[in-house]
Amino acid sequence: MSAGVEVRREGAVLVAAFARPEKKNAITGAMYEALIEAFDTAGRDPDIGALVLAGRGGVFTAGNDIADFLSFAASARDFATLPAARFIARLAEFEKPLLAAVDGLAVGVGTTLCFHCDLVYATPAARFHMPFVDLGLVPEAGSSLLVPQRFGRAKAAEVLMLAESFDGEAALGLGLVNALVPPEALLAHATAKAAALAAKPRSALMTTRRLLRGDPAALKARMAEEGAAFAAALASPEARAAFMAFMAGAKR
Repeated sequence: MSAGVEVRREGAVLVAAFARPEKKNAITGAMYEALIEAFDTAGRDPDIGALVLAGRGGVFTAGNDIADFLSFAASARDFATLPAARFIARLAEFEKPLLAAVDGLAVGVGTTLCFHCDLVYATPAARFHMPFVDLGLVPEAGSSLLVPQRFGRAKAAEVLMLAESFDGEAALGLGLVNALVPPEALLAHATAKAAALAAKPRSALMTTRRLLRGDPAALKARMAEEGAAFAAALASPEARAAFMAFMAGAKR
């Protein structure tokens, strides 16, 4: 395990798990760096056919570690250089099958990354939440494009503008999740599906994935637009007030 991320190889599958359960797997800059390294390893190694993202301790991830994220943001000259921003870019650039095994909280990027996955498996206790507006921020990871494409505009307004959370059963009905799995079988199930993908003829699989995802230009353009808006919102008084209120509540 490195920096709160546990990475292990299972045959042709690489599994990267958020492993900071004492903080609900909130993601630090160091964890993002470890995840980026895992993506790079999986991308470079011809013997790795798929990557699975998971969480430890009955939680996927509570999203960004707010204090850590603000510290990185305050010292960065370019928002795109932040570890979180570079990880989001990897989601769109990764060329091999990407899967998620979601149990418990999946907040912020914990939900938005799922829209980049080819297969998502969750437990009934999974809780997806994108509270960007509540924090004075805007959607990220292309979610302002991907969520309405997947859910329709009306439901997208509920989950992005009202910031309403939804459970595993709702995610299954909305088409975000492929199947609900008991927590004790979740990671094994996702890993087995990843291994099944990795065992298929590689060229045919990769071409099929590329065709399914379509032209990446619109997604990359939207992610760039979101990034600029996110950086501007991050510096706003309402975001600072929301972050201060959040951190004050977390200390109670």
